[in-house]
Order: sequence, then C-alpha cells, then structure tokens
Amino acid sequence: MSSRRDDLPPAGPAAVPAALDPLAGVRADGDPRTDVYLTGSVFLDIIFTGLDSAPVRGTESWARGMGSSPGGVANMATALARLGLRTSLAAAFGDDHYGEYCWEALEQGEGIDLALSRTVPGWHSPVTVSMAYEGERTMVSHGHEAPPPDFAFDGKHAPGCPPPSRACIASLVPGRREAWLGCAAGRGSCIFADVGWDDSGRWDPADLADLEHCEAFLPNAEEAMRYTRTDCPRAAARKLADRVPLAVVTLGSQGAYAVDGRTGESAEVPAIAVEALDPTGAGDVFVAGFVTGTLADWPLTDRLAFAGLSAALSVQEFGGSLSAPGWAEIAAWWQQVRAYEAGAPGVLRRQYAFLDEVLPAAYRPAPLARAVPTIGFRPPA
Repeated sequence: MSSRRDDLPPAGPAAVPAALDPLAGVRADGDPRTDVYLTGSVFLDIIFTGLDSAPVRGTESWARGMGSSPGGVANMATALARLGLRTSLAAAFGDDHYGEYCWEALEQGEGIDLALSRTVPGWHSPVTVSMAYEGERTMVSHGHEAPPPDFAFDGKHAPGCPPPSRACIASLVPGRREAWLGCAAGRGSCIFADVGWDDSGRWDPADLADLEHCEAFLPNAEEAMRYTRTDCPRAAARKLADRVPLAVVTLGSQGAYAVDGRTGESAEVPAIAVEALDPTGAGDVFVAGFVTGTLADWPLTDRLAFAGLSAALSVQEFGGSLSAPGWAEIAAWWQQVRAYEAGAPGVLRRQYAFLDEVLPAAYRPAPLARAVPTIGFRPPA
C-alpha cells in the first residue's frame, strides 16, 4: 500500500501558515511538533440543502443547494487546522478520484499532516449523502472497512502508538477499547473524546472504560443522560465528572454545560441563535473549538463560548469540513457584535470580550475553501 500520493508534493503542519497561532503564548522549546493527532475514516460527503421536508417514499425531491467536501474524521481535522493548530491525521484513503480529491483538499488546501495516512489500492472511498431540512439532517452512507495497516503494508506509517502531540482526539465506540489511547496518554498527550450512538441500546457505563485515559469527554445531552441513568443533562455532566477530569455536555439549541471534576467549577454558555443552512459537522467543530481553548489555557467559560461560536458559524455554510470557520470569520463576527452593541454592551459583547485579547488588530487571509456542487472542475484554459 502507498503511504502517500506520489504525484502530490509532501506537506506538513506548516504547509499553510496560520496567520494566528492560538498557542503562541504557551509554546516552548522541546514541545511536540504536532498539536493534535487524530485517526478515523475519511468519507466523501455530498450534502443536499434547501429541502422543504424529508424525502417522501415514491417521490422525487429537488434540493435548492448542494455541496461536496471531505467528511468523517476530516471534519474535525479541518476545523482544528483552520484554527491554527498543527494537525496530524492518520487515515486510509480510497484509491479513486474521491480519495484523491479528499487527500489533496486536506493536505494542500488545509495544511494537514498526512504522513501517517495511506492510500489503499483497490479500495473505494466511503461516501455519505446528507439531506438537510428543518434544521435537521438525514444521512445515507456506503463504504467498506479499510484493510488494517499491517495488511500488505509495512506499518511504519501507522504506528500502534501515535507520535508525541499536545493532544489526541478519539471517537469512542461503545464496548471497544482503543489500545493507542493509553500509549498516547502515557506520553503526555491530553486526550479528548466523544462517543457514537450505542446501537445495541445497552448504554453500559462500563463500555466507556477508555475514559480512564481522557482529559475531557464531550457527549451530547442524550448520550450523557443514557450513560449516567439521569434525566437531566447537567446532572449527567456532574456524574461524568467523577470519571473524567472535564465533562462537557452539548445541549443543542440551549448551548453547552461543563464541569471540572478536579476543581468543582462548572460553566454554562447559551447557544448563539443563527439560521442554520447545514448542521453537518457542527459537533466536530464544537470539539475543535473547545480543544483550541483548552490547549491555549483559557478559562472554562471562554472555552465553551468559543466552541459554541465556532459551531454556530459552521452551520451557516455548506458541508462538514469546509464549513469550519477560520479566524477571519471569527474576527468578522466579533467586529459586527462590537459595532452593534457599541452603545450598550449586551450579552454577546460581555460573553466574548476575551476575543479582544485573542484576535489580531488586522487579519486579511486568503478566502477559505468552501463546498461546491461537484469535484474535479478543470481550471480555465
């Protein structure tokens, strides 16, 4: 198996320089080269928006909008990279045009380090079709699990333990242990984790044994309540804080609530009201924002607020990965808030005052890539 695409130039975390480094104040000599390591499956996402309702059996529905972009774990990787974190992704890519597009978009477009990723000959890219309507989404996916790295592959590019990094992000699978988490935590990486839906319906707290390696756990309200056998997401967060140093529960339109199990501190931040175009990947963008604030050593309330803002900006664009905001979008939003609330500072002006210390005085980066209806457009002759 090929460890990278030979027709593309090598790239690493510094391939696309970040005009704003949120960790500049905490970096020191001897720090890991990588800020965040993550692994998972990369999908090609095809998103339909502008549907008036869910598709009806036996009928044809026309969408007013459509976008294509890398999806799956690419949502999180892109969100992290756009916030200026040096991001390393270990993933399998299909040996097809979809896989080539996703690799190029992530490596060349976003500056994500794919040295630990590989192309699998004869394996096609997983695909997800997402239909967004009434603020919700319905998804249909197809794909086959990629062969393990040691199948006709020397394994040197996909080590059992990831390279040293400030943080790792894991998506826990109920009942399955991830051996690499203990190794990464032992090397000093800060582990952030979310969890997928438990299709078995057991919701057994013992299935989350890997929380012993985690710094933070970020489930949604329904997941948190089911695992803790509670009927209140805030009570669920407090109970989860007995198992993990930092429990963060997302509350949908109500915002997010967090409890620091070491200090007893809690924080709650309301969601920012926006008109959502496509919610795909919003949860991943939230986690990326929270990781950024945590690594930058911001106060807990500021971390929650920044994560919520990042997610709110993302749902106003097409697609999961390419809807993630960069610092330009964050700066533009903050400028609008300050102008609107200049006379009598309101809730947003007070809640996000910390951005004055984070954002540069002037920031004029190149426009971010956005999802487009198709892939493979040829440049004009």
